[in-house]
Amino acid sequence: MPSKPYGTICALSKACEIIEPRWTLLILNQMWCGYTRFSDIRRAVGNISPGVLSKRLSEMEKVGLIERIEDRAKGSVDYIRTQMAIDLEPAMDSLSMWAQRHIDAEVALSDTNLSNMMWKFGKSIKPAHLPARRVVIRLHFADKAEPYPTWWLVVDPATPPEVCSVIPDVDVDLFVETTKLSWSALLLGRSTVAREIDSGRLFMTGDAVLMRTINDWLPRSDYAQTDGIRMLPAAERVAKTDGQQKVSC
Repeated sequence: MPSKPYGTICALSKACEIIEPRWTLLILNQMWCGYTRFSDIRRAVGNISPGVLSKRLSEMEKVGLIERIEDRAKGSVDYIRTQMAIDLEPAMDSLSMWAQRHIDAEVALSDTNLSNMMWKFGKSIKPAHLPARRVVIRLHFADKAEPYPTWWLVVDPATPPEVCSVIPDVDVDLFVETTKLSWSALLLGRSTVAREIDSGRLFMTGDAVLMRTINDWLPRSDYAQTDGIRMLPAAERVAKTDGQQKVSC
């Protein structure tokens, strides 16, 4: 937490001293989503190192935002929010909706971590929204900088959904070609399937039922329906006319 106070007589300044340090609100947000174990919180938050997360959790415990629960019998440690942190939910909701309305989609989605995005995608899939059989979806991302551009989602009624970057020994039902920007825009509600297909950033082939029902099984952020959300602009299409380039959106 800040080593030097703001020095003002202001309730907001005291709140900032508690919740301002980097990662604090994101950690609380993932706990709000149900993650209580160190490894799950770290994976859900994103690009946070184990050392920084350990330090932040310790600081948050000291100021009363979270409680550390150790089960010696199981050898496990869980972190849960206190009422002090739960009372921040309305403010966190407002901040999330403010970001959806006022931060351009390209900026909001520019630093998305593909591995983290796919992990959350697998955790958010609802098998009940898919056909009652094993479903395998292959997603290939055209982003050249990604070390693992191809991912597989395997959903079996008998086991939890699994996302992997290694080719599974199963037949693929649906092939998806897209970009990290396009897919993250869909998950965050910054675009629609129809819009991404029309813009040429999303292409699907394979099982007709999965393609037809994608709007039912594709998980989306709780803030995807925010009023006044800033959508991802349509991709520019370049066509040659009489030797000149014509750009249309």
